Amino acid sequence: MNLPWVLRRMPSYVDEVVIVDGRSLDGTVDVARALRLDVVVVSELRPGKGNAVRAGFAAASGDIIVMLDGDGSMDPQEIGWLVTPLQHEYDFVKGSRYVTGGGSDDITWLRSTGNRMLTALANAVLNSDFSDLCYGYIALRRECVEILELKSDGFEIETELIVRASRAGLRIAEVPSHELCRISGNSHLNTFRDGWRVLRTLARERVSWEAPTAGARPEALRRVKYKYPSKEFPHVPTDPQSVLGLRAGE
Repeated sequence: MNLPWVLRRMPSYVDEVVIVDGRSLDGTVDVARALRLDVVVVSELRPGKGNAVRAGFAAASGDIIVMLDGDGSMDPQEIGWLVTPLQHEYDFVKGSRYVTGGGSDDITWLRSTGNRMLTALANAVLNSDFSDLCYGYIALRRECVEILELKSDGFEIETELIVRASRAGLRIAEVPSHELCRISGNSHLNTFRDGWRVLRTLARERVSWEAPTAGARPEALRRVKYKYPSKEFPHVPTDPQSVLGLRAGE
């Protein structure tokens, strides 16, 4: 079982852990609660990583949410790397295996080649400069979850997250991450099937999704939640002399 290593590597400053359990038969829930009494367990009967991610986001209550796999391939000790930019005015941070300090013990040549090709295509479509599209170690501000309006139910959720974050105008940072080999079990990733789903997601998001921010910075969206006193003025041209006369005491 992979979960004990993951929970024991969790930094002490993490104040909430949400585990999405997809019909497991290996005692995942019992082990999680034995290791951490305050763990939040969400049962998600629908298959697919996207469904699990959306269920986890809905259950999380913190101001900052970090998403990572529970198979031991992502080191919880790297959470600090992802959270730090969020404390310095970034909105969305993703790990990358291809920037300096990152790497992978698990990725195959075929998967790496496919990822690089899809990343290059995404950069051309989004006019961006991502280095690692298909890697799901991500941190974001809680208020951004509502902005992204996530819909995907499978592996392509990672692509949907990145594309929508970019199109919504979120400030995005990449930080190095070292992918480890999973502790046990087999990956459900299928290079060609999931690569095709990523490609379809890129095409769909480019054409059909309109960001609720209209590409504006998310701060603008947050500020409209506050109500300030306002005075109504006629939306008509103003005679400059009427203003100058007031200044002169006329």
